[in-house]
Amino acid sequence: MKVTILGAGAIAGAHAEAIRALEAHGGPAGVELTHVVDVDAARAQEVAARFGVPHHGTDLQEVLDGGEADVVHVCTPPSVHLGAAVAALGAGAHVVVEKPAVLSLAEVDALAAAQRRAVDAGLPGRFTQIVQHRFGAGIGRLRGLLDDGTLGRPLVAQCETSWFRPPAYFDVPWRGRFDTEGGGTTMGHGIHQFDLLVAVLGPWEEVRAMAGRLARRTDTEDVSTALVRFANGTLATITNSAVSPRQTSRLRFDTEAATVELEHLYGYSDADWTVTPVAGREDVAELWAADVARTRGAGESGHLAQLVPTYRAFAEGRTPPVTLADTRSTLELAAAIYRSAFTGLPVLAGDIVAGDPFHASMAGSGTPWPAVKDVPV
Repeated sequence: MKVTILGAGAIAGAHAEAIRALEAHGGPAGVELTHVVDVDAARAQEVAARFGVPHHGTDLQEVLDGGEADVVHVCTPPSVHLGAAVAALGAGAHVVVEKPAVLSLAEVDALAAAQRRAVDAGLPGRFTQIVQHRFGAGIGRLRGLLDDGTLGRPLVAQCETSWFRPPAYFDVPWRGRFDTEGGGTTMGHGIHQFDLLVAVLGPWEEVRAMAGRLARRTDTEDVSTALVRFANGTLATITNSAVSPRQTSRLRFDTEAATVELEHLYGYSDADWTVTPVAGREDVAELWAADVARTRGAGESGHLAQLVPTYRAFAEGRTPPVTLADTRSTLELAAAIYRSAFTGLPVLAGDIVAGDPFHASMAGSGTPWPAVKDVPV
């Protein structure tokens, strides 16, 4: 498979490193990174030289028209994702997109329509989004112990993304804007952790949320909080912050048999998990420890952990492990957080449909704070 990276910014390096390491870690043979494309020709050339990529340029369509891309990794700012993904799917290429996949539910529905057109035309390309934290061993271990009943029912969950982004971070023109980034810290940062929340707990039913622009000069929020009721009865809290000096990414699941916690920052291993069983259920901690020992601690999350099974699926003509439906479920939760925060009303799953302003944009009917251009310096 010939692979093109679109977008030569910082995250492109993580993709390039993972692509080069695929075969050595159980991925399919014959995957080659052949092109780097960026609107900045010099930047494309620099990344190509750093990773030994034979071709670089500024025009993705030229690569697609030449039949030179079997897989396209979209590593651009979010506003470019939809157009690039639709073009690649139309050319028969698989698409791997960084988060957030697109800017809104309307865009993810347009992406789904493009995927259906490709399938109907007999084209091989399939879409997937990077949500690399789903692929650490601990999440699979937790889901397994929930699915087989060992942990009993999940009752309470906490999901926290407390990060710090200084004012200069938002000097990049596309950051802190709904039209180019999709949203603020909810879409740009917290989506990693609450995607994991959804991956573990399944469908959600109701959201009540608040958001604020507390300290950064942006059009978007820099903090949001939410209460979420899941279909299985679990009650969860979600906090997303870009103004927290002590940074952490944290998930806690309180079940009938144990508390299972994960705390890390931008990636985790088995060492970042803690299991605290209730009295008399020490077997839960023993089962967890035995599985860690069995896998010899090889539980790191990251791009490589996701891309190995993803490329196996591409090579074998199977659906990749993260589907468009997975992507939409997490984006619908993000849209519900914005809608509840901006309207002051609870949001039920399925409420946000075509014609709703929050279907078209996470900004929906408008923020409760004025645009930056209307605020005195």
